[in-house]
Amino acid sequence: QVQLVESGGGLVQAGGSLRLSCAASGRTFSSFAMGWFRQAPGKEREFVAAISWSGGNTYYADSVKGRFTISRDNAKNTVYLQMNSLKPEDTAVYYCAASRSIDYLTDNAYYDYWGQGTQVTVSS
Repeated sequence: QVQLVESGGGLVQAGGSLRLSCAASGRTFSSFAMGWFRQAPGKEREFVAAISWSGGNTYYADSVKGRFTISRDNAKNTVYLQMNSLKPEDTAVYYCAASRSIDYLTDNAYYDYWGQGTQVTVSS
């Protein structure tokens, strides 16, 4: 069992930055790939970024590539999402998720555990 708790969301102006954190419980954090997803009102949950268990491989949605960076610290059981050059269309609830899979990390169906989400609002 893995419990995930996100933090770091908030209100920021367009062009600003935020760093989301996701703290995981349990001793097996380093065996999970981790991902960030987001869901805006009236829209489906969408993939944002993912990172392999070792941190050696990262994946990004085209809409955030070059602006967002995912990283992890296995010693701290934490995964991060650094978000720069934020746009109003980035406004959403952001969810952290853990996956036992090594493939299909852009697909939310392959994730086993989810956090409760943190709100990110970008004003224009």
